[in-house]
Amino acid sequence: MDTKVLIIGGGPSGLLLSLLLTKNDIDNIILEKNTALHVANRIRAGILEPGTVKILKKAGVGKRLCKEGIKHNGFNISFNNKIYHINMKKLANDTVTVYGQTEVTKDLMDKLAKINTKIFYKANNIKILNIIKPKVEFTHNSKKIKINSQFIVGCDGYHGITKNFIPKNIKKIYEKEYSFSWLGLLSDTKPISPELIYINNTNGFGLCSMRSKTRSRYYIQCSNKERIKDWSDDRFWENLYKTLPSDIKNTLQTGPSIEKSIAQLRSYVIEPMNYKNIFLAGDAAHIVPPTGAKGLNLALSDVNCLSSAFKSYFHRKSEEELKNYSKKCLSRVWKTQNFSSWFTNALHNFPDEDNFTKEMKKNMLLDLIHSNTQKFNLANKYLGKY
Repeated sequence: MDTKVLIIGGGPSGLLLSLLLTKNDIDNIILEKNTALHVANRIRAGILEPGTVKILKKAGVGKRLCKEGIKHNGFNISFNNKIYHINMKKLANDTVTVYGQTEVTKDLMDKLAKINTKIFYKANNIKILNIIKPKVEFTHNSKKIKINSQFIVGCDGYHGITKNFIPKNIKKIYEKEYSFSWLGLLSDTKPISPELIYINNTNGFGLCSMRSKTRSRYYIQCSNKERIKDWSDDRFWENLYKTLPSDIKNTLQTGPSIEKSIAQLRSYVIEPMNYKNIFLAGDAAHIVPPTGAKGLNLALSDVNCLSSAFKSYFHRKSEEELKNYSKKCLSRVWKTQNFSSWFTNALHNFPDEDNFTKEMKKNMLLDLIHSNTQKFNLANKYLGKY
């Protein structure tokens, strides 16, 4: 079997890349180790930057997003038992859109199904046999299949295989693991606030988010040793209640969880993001802490850049964009890492953090709230405008 671009990983990054390539008449195949149902139901982030919305519209999957997505003019930061509003519309004349990653994935899957894109779900034992003349072998429905391609793109995430084929003497890895995690709960309850609230108080970090006007997503800070089975719904709601500022505590609506998960916070970057005929996109190349909801936005920015580079290569015989892909993407990656790291440090309580550091953070946040320049910079970075 032959193709021009072989995509390993069928999450939103791989699906969007396939769609953009197909729209430009560039033959491609996706290999995904999980089932389509598993991919479609993975619970992830839900805040889309304006640039991401434009990319999805360009790909032809913006109809439901525009209809059902909820535009937010701003977000809130709570500390010192008070809530402060960051008005992005007023500060930077733009908005973010609340639309779950699961919905983005479903829209992409539906679109690709209509155009009969080649996707192998439950592709087992994926092996990259050659990266100079790319060849991949895998098992599907108990049959061994080989695919020859001109390029391989790794959209297979942090635990994927593709990044391992960038030689150790070529790649540099930058990584930081945080000393805490996020415990998240999804419920069919009315959100406590019409816009997100990021919380820093003596009980640790909390986040009040949403997926729709009737579905809430909440997070609280927890240790890396916690286990989901130890957290009943009641225990979660009780701990969330403790983090909330007094003014809104009693407006919290609780209910049975649809899903609970624990995510350890990590920062991670691979340089370069390509080698020979292998390219990386999304979580295969970089991970950011979830504070600020940058992961999906950064991944789809990679894909948009890479699809343009492939278009230049296949239609105009130009290699320039492919050669500059890693440098261009890493410029945005490090700006995003810088923002996500700062936002994470500002809003979380670190184990063994002394009183001096806590007071410094409180005053730093006060300076932010009372400085139009700092709020302007924060609004633009939150919108993905660096």
